[in-house]
Amino acid sequence: MPLTKLNFKSGINKEETDYSNEGGWVDGDKIRFRKGRVEKIGGWEKFSPSSIIGSARALHAWISLAGAKYLGIGTTNKYYIEEGETYNDITPIRKNTTNTATFAATNGSSTLTVTDSAHGAVQGDFVTFSSAVSLGGNIIASALNQEYQIDLVTGTNTYTITAKDTTGATLTANSSDSGNGGSATDAAYQLNSGLDFFVQSTGWGVDTWGAGGWGSSTSLNASNQLRLWTHDNFGENLIINPRGGGIFRWVEDNGTNTRALELSGVSGANLVPTVGLQVITSETDRHLIVLGADPISGSSRTGSVDPMLVAFSDQENELQFEPLATNTAGSLRLSSGSSIVGGLKARQEILIWTDTSVYSMNFIGPPLTFAINLINEGAGLIGPKAATNTPRGVFFMSKKGFYYYNGSVQKLPCSVQDFVFSDLDDSQAFKCFAGLNEEFSEVWFFYPSIADNEREISRYVIYNYEENSWSVGTLERYSWLASGVLDKPVAGGEASSVKFIYQHETGFNNDDSAMDGVFVESGDLDVGDGENFVFLKKILPDILFVNDVGTSPNGAVNIVVKRRDFNNQTLSTDSTTQITSSSTFGSLRSRTRQFVLRFESDDDNTESDRKDFKWRLGSTRVDIQPSGRR
Repeated sequence: MPLTKLNFKSGINKEETDYSNEGGWVDGDKIRFRKGRVEKIGGWEKFSPSSIIGSARALHAWISLAGAKYLGIGTTNKYYIEEGETYNDITPIRKNTTNTATFAATNGSSTLTVTDSAHGAVQGDFVTFSSAVSLGGNIIASALNQEYQIDLVTGTNTYTITAKDTTGATLTANSSDSGNGGSATDAAYQLNSGLDFFVQSTGWGVDTWGAGGWGSSTSLNASNQLRLWTHDNFGENLIINPRGGGIFRWVEDNGTNTRALELSGVSGANLVPTVGLQVITSETDRHLIVLGADPISGSSRTGSVDPMLVAFSDQENELQFEPLATNTAGSLRLSSGSSIVGGLKARQEILIWTDTSVYSMNFIGPPLTFAINLINEGAGLIGPKAATNTPRGVFFMSKKGFYYYNGSVQKLPCSVQDFVFSDLDDSQAFKCFAGLNEEFSEVWFFYPSIADNEREISRYVIYNYEENSWSVGTLERYSWLASGVLDKPVAGGEASSVKFIYQHETGFNNDDSAMDGVFVESGDLDVGDGENFVFLKKILPDILFVNDVGTSPNGAVNIVVKRRDFNNQTLSTDSTTQITSSSTFGSLRSRTRQFVLRFESDDDNTESDRKDFKWRLGSTRVDIQPSGRR
């Protein structure tokens, strides 16, 4: 028989049965579709060799007037500004105490008990001590006068820390450590840390262990909820906001060794919101917008989030929020939905999503300043970061599906929708986020998976808006920032429980290691609608191998043949052949009615076979011979 050419359809399709999807792909990982063909995705490497504290769930890049490139990073515990591969901690200081902090040590223990009246700290917070003196033994002054993370809050006035030297190594107190660190010890408490998981409501499990009375409920706030930051520039300065918490400003002229300060406390501030759900700067008209701001009551703000209130400053003045006849400050309240979930700057407008609806916010000038129009009901946002702007419009993820906005809201046909939303961990869906990979015309949607049972982002789905194709995969990431100010996309992630920022689409590896688990698998294939058995003798692959510059030609792809005689039978692996850049064909020995082809660059390969290269499929041919009906 002549060779049979197999030309597969673009994209992963999980909405059909494996047999009805003949000529298509049913599964894959770490692959994309480009010009209709399958190829391995680009690799990633650490953006900086330094690690960060906490999961990076928000990223923002900008350039100063002097040409300095900055990357803002909001984590569970801190806020950093990166410059020159250095992470500078600008986390706001919540409280300073003077001459009040004392220490108690126990012989043979590394645990120190700190007493500081009404400290207001929560577990995981960071505090920096100064002016302490030695406790008399191993716990010397230099060990105390540094930053510590609070291990456990034991009371309104007490908490514990683990003693360490200036290198970070744990110290153990001895019998001489009987002092109190000096009566003049000062403490600077950073902004309360947030949680690394989403809490659905008030009550049991909201607060840290031991907080409150038995059976008591606790109101949700910025410190006992999933920590999500929003940020935007007002000129060269950076405005930051932990969701549900305060509004802060970092002044670029003051340098990266200074911390952000609460905006409402800055000299000249007038009725600036003290809390909010998100901050956005309108670019053309230069207003600072706070979504979910606290309302004005008399001559002050209430201090409590109004989840449907949109407040905006005077034009060109982020410190003036009092509405006057002589300025453009003001506020508007949305009506469709119960809470603002997120907002995004689009072309000539700002989109605002509630849990049920989408609004368009447009600058119209005095006296009303802004107009907000309801453009869709029924397509709310699944999480604050689950939308991204692209050259083709705005793509976003709701609780029910994937959507597209370019003047009107449309639902995207999706060949993996049931698979994704049946696998979605609804309890942590607020973590879902979207990111643009413009080089490949892709939108990446990241989500937490029930199957992975990690309560964390572990999977993604890619939509190619040029080719209308979908693919799926596994990758643990916490945030994504498209290229622009930075040459490549960057994302928050981790390695061996250590948190890093990664640069994507660089090289072909998982940092310095081979990228594991790369594969694509076809639907069922047969000849003559499966009436006869067939014998597969060999396969003539059409695979392009591309190596990193400066590396030796290498790389291998395994082609796995799986078989079954009837649709509902479980697939069994029949034969495997390895293909390299010099292979002319692969030998197979498989007799079946229906077969599946799987291309992978992981199993049975050595590390060198998997590093420093990518592969791209062309038109595969197979030698198939008839083998009777029985």
